[in-house]
Order: sequence, then C-alpha cells, then structure tokens
Amino acid sequence: MCGIVGYIGSQPAAPLLVEGLQRLEYRGYDSAGLAVLGRTGTTVVRTVGRVRGLEAALPKRLAGKVGIGHTRWATHGPAAERNAHPHRSEDGRISVVHNGIIDNATALRAQLTSAGVELASDTDTEVVAHLVACSGADTLEGAVLEALDRITGTYALAVVDERHPDRIVVARNGSPLIIGVGDGEMFLASDVAALVRHTTSVVHLDDGELATITATGFRTFTADGEDTGRTPVEIAVAAEDLELAGHEHYMRKEMLEQPDSAEAVIRGRLDERFGTARLDGLNLAPRELRGFRRVKILGCGSAYYVGQLGAQLLEELARVPADAEAASEFRYRNPVIEPDTLYVVVSQSGETADTAFAVQEVKRKGGQVVALVNVVGSTIAREVDGGIYLHAGPEIAVASTKALTNMAMAFAMLALLIGRVHDLSVADGKRIINGLKAIPAQIREILDQEGEIAELAREIAGSQSAFYIGRVRGFPVAREGAQKLKEVSYIHAEAYQTSELKHGPLALIDESMPTVAIIPDDDLTDRNVAAAEQVLARKGPLVAITHPGVDLSHLGIRSIVVPRNEPELDPILLTIPTQLIAYHAALALGHDIDKPRNLAKSVTVE
Repeated sequence: MCGIVGYIGSQPAAPLLVEGLQRLEYRGYDSAGLAVLGRTGTTVVRTVGRVRGLEAALPKRLAGKVGIGHTRWATHGPAAERNAHPHRSEDGRISVVHNGIIDNATALRAQLTSAGVELASDTDTEVVAHLVACSGADTLEGAVLEALDRITGTYALAVVDERHPDRIVVARNGSPLIIGVGDGEMFLASDVAALVRHTTSVVHLDDGELATITATGFRTFTADGEDTGRTPVEIAVAAEDLELAGHEHYMRKEMLEQPDSAEAVIRGRLDERFGTARLDGLNLAPRELRGFRRVKILGCGSAYYVGQLGAQLLEELARVPADAEAASEFRYRNPVIEPDTLYVVVSQSGETADTAFAVQEVKRKGGQVVALVNVVGSTIAREVDGGIYLHAGPEIAVASTKALTNMAMAFAMLALLIGRVHDLSVADGKRIINGLKAIPAQIREILDQEGEIAELAREIAGSQSAFYIGRVRGFPVAREGAQKLKEVSYIHAEAYQTSELKHGPLALIDESMPTVAIIPDDDLTDRNVAAAEQVLARKGPLVAITHPGVDLSHLGIRSIVVPRNEPELDPILLTIPTQLIAYHAALALGHDIDKPRNLAKSVTVE
C-alpha cells in the first residue's frame, strides 16, 4: 500500500517519477501525485485515480531535475485531490511524501491550527510539511529532525525544500525505504520494483535512520547525527522480471510460472543421500533444532493459511507440536515467548507491518525467530535470526500464487529437516524428497486443465456467496481458496471444516450457494463424500477438488482431478485449482484482477 519514488540527478525528474509510480501500482492506491523542484519553484500535481491520469495532467514542460512522487491508499480522509500526496507547507516551500501512520496527528493538527496554520487536507501527513517549515533550523536535515522529534508513529518520509534544492532528506521508522545508487544520479523508492530499470545498487535504511541524498551521493545517519556508514548492495532483480510478457494479467502470469518457481525453491536444498533438506540460511545447527519443543508460525492473510498447512507438516513429519496464528493479533495479547519454541514468520514481501512487529515482539522477549520471505534485503529478512528465501521471483499481483506455493514447499523442507534430526526415518525422508521433486511437473498437469476449471469458475461467478470446505489437511486449502475468491472476484466466500457443516453452516445451503469441496484420497475420503452428499441433498451446487480413484460418479457432480503426491504434500497441489477458480471467476465478472479494490500487495501499516 502507498508508494514513494524520488529522483535527483541530471535528467528531467517528472518522467522518471511517473515511471516509478507506474511500477508501484500493484501495491494498491487510489490517488497519485508528484512534486518537482525547478528554477522558479516547486510544481505539484495531484490526481485521484490511476497514475496515467496524473501523467496526463502534467504540464508539457516540467524540466526540474529533483522530485518526489507518491501513490496513496486512503487512511486519513477519503480519496480526494486535497488528500493526495505530496503535501506542502503553507508557503509552498516544503513538499513531503509519506507512507505510514502518524499516531499523534490529531493533536498536532490541533496545535498547528491554534498557531494559525491553515490546514488544507484531512491527512496525517500534512502536519509533517508544516512542522518542517516551522523549524528554525539552518539545514533541511535539522528541520526534519525537529519535526520527527514531535511525531509518534510509523513513517517512510521524503522531504524537499526550495531553499535546499540540491537534496532530498528521507527518514524511516516502520515503513520500507530504499536508496538507489546511480552514476551522477540517485533514486529513492519504497519498493525495489521502482528502481530496477535504472540501478541494481541499493541501500536499505533501517528503522530510526535518515539519509541526505544528492546527485553525487548519500549520507545515512541517526537522529543523533551519527553517521551509520551504509554501503550499497547489489540486488538480483531484472527489469524484465517485472513485465507482463504478453499475459493479460500478472496473476495469470504468476500462476503459470509456478512449475519453474517450485523448482527454484528446492534447487540445491534436497539431500537425497541422507533424506533431509539443506537449509543453511536458518543458521541453526542440528543440536539447536533438536532443542526446540514447539514451533509457532506467524503470518497474515494467505501467509497465515499456508502457516496452518506448515504446522500440520511439522506435526506429521517432525512430530513436534506446531500451530499457526495471525501475526496481526500476536503482539497485542502479550504472548508468552518460550525459549524452547522456534518462531517462524511468513511474508512474501518481507515488509508486512504486522508480521514485522511480531518479529520485534519475539526478539524483545528473547525468542528465536526465523522467516520465510521472498524478497532479499527486506525488513523482516534483515531482522530475523535466519530464514529460507522462497526464490519465487518478483510477484506483482495482489493475490499471491507462486510465492504461496513456494511458502508451502519451504515449510515441507523445514518439516523434513526438523523431522530428520528427530525420529523421521531416512526412508520417509527420501519419500518426501521424491514428492517435492514431483511437484513442478504435477503443477503443470493441473494448469493444463485451465479450460475446464475456467468453465466451472464462470458458473460460480454467477453466485453471491460460496462455501469452501475441507477436513484436516484440506482445511487450510479451503481457507486459502475462499480468501482468493473474495480477494479478486468480490464474491462472499467462507471456509469451514467439513466436519462442522452440521454445526450451523448447513442452514445456508440451497440452490444459490455453491460449495467447493476438498476431497483428497485419504483415510477421510468416505466422510468427505458423505458431507458432499448432504450438500447435494439440499440442492446445493457442488464442485469437488479431488484425486484420481475417488469415485464421485454416483453424485453426478463436477470434479477437478489433481495428481496424487505424498499425503503430507497433497495440500500444495490441491491449492492450485482454487487459484484458477478465483482468477477465472474474477475475469468473468470483469474485475481489475491485479489491483482488487481496497487491497494492497504489501500491507506496510497496521
């Protein structure tokens, strides 16, 4: 949510800012704007809607070579031009863009109003511009520090000042900010996607850090003025990885990339000789792994649901008690952090605010925390004690697909590793390894059924609500399936344990309520089939996601048949059809699939 870009150098800033904002569109936003410093002052343009509208509204000649831009996702105040960023001081001298939440904005707005300042927006961000402008400091850095001293909350800030047109001053606390290092030019962004066409040399700021950026370099420092001496690092992301490559939507492109990304996450990590996994990034020796008596998994949204799948894998393979919890709730219940518990956080972006706060809570209380993340150098990746990179490649669509699949496969490898240092046999370890190696080709088999699945999805698209049901291993699959359908098609969808149907949900079943039932070939198949019969007896339309050999012919229902793998790994494959159902239902309804309403790819505020 919300995106920041900035540029200072020898080129006209406006086209570069627009391009950067376009590359951040996937994060979710409702308005956009930019400020460019020129010889005669600052030009600020803001619009409601897409970046293309902002581009159309720009003056034909906008030659300034310093600027900042922003895409806003409404928090304080509705989507309106007055609330779009950048925000300015009354005299127009200071312009500010901001990601995050200023917690004491209401009190600061009241103080500014009492001092005679006329506020022009409903936002929390505007107070920053006025506080910087009111400072008596001789330098822009000093003015920003004075403003920050009065602010509480989370922020990634970029500030420009007409009196100091040779620099941009930035600050970070709880929201990501990256400096891109060029040749005689510097870039600024909240996401590396905005930078990769121009540089792969970047500097990640930590919480509490500020930086001064000029055309020839940068300086990073603390609130006390102490240099932090950051040096650039190289990132392995190519600009073409972020392109649609002929696909209509990023979501479909990323679904189709899953066989390749699934191969990438296991490459070099499977030890067939000893039937285990090599996960050196965890920074945990076998003796340390044996010392953990419990595993707690923390994630948000789809990452939470795949965490439930991961907990089942850990209990089944490692025989270690494990459970998953929503990271967004974790720290607010003052959790007991146990020294013999391994905490595992899950985040595609590595910037999910609630998950990052959970990491801080665990570490503050002395716990051991590792992460499953997809973005190298992200906030969570830098703060944890170790982790597993997902190697899914850039994921642009808001609805996660390939990263989610790689999360599940990473959990399987973690469970395999911990299982082997406990009591999992070599034979069972090799069985799981063979299962993991088979998954990429099996995903291709499922994707080959896209046409048939699309037909079923179009039928579901005509409904107002839908049920997803699954039992034990199938329940996380059902939860994730319902999540996907809600996210991109806006069809109300709920997931229930199949065993819970008679305990309330069955009252809602009728001919207008379709049910997607997860019916794997396992020791609960008969009970799952019996539950499907109860749905059909109440005239409820039903689609089954099942395995070869499960006989549903007597029910006369439509089925999606998924290749069998090892029972512990089957949920990974059973999830793939739910992605296709959600995508094609949304496509049939004509929705903006990559940018679903009210949602953002990376949730960087609570």
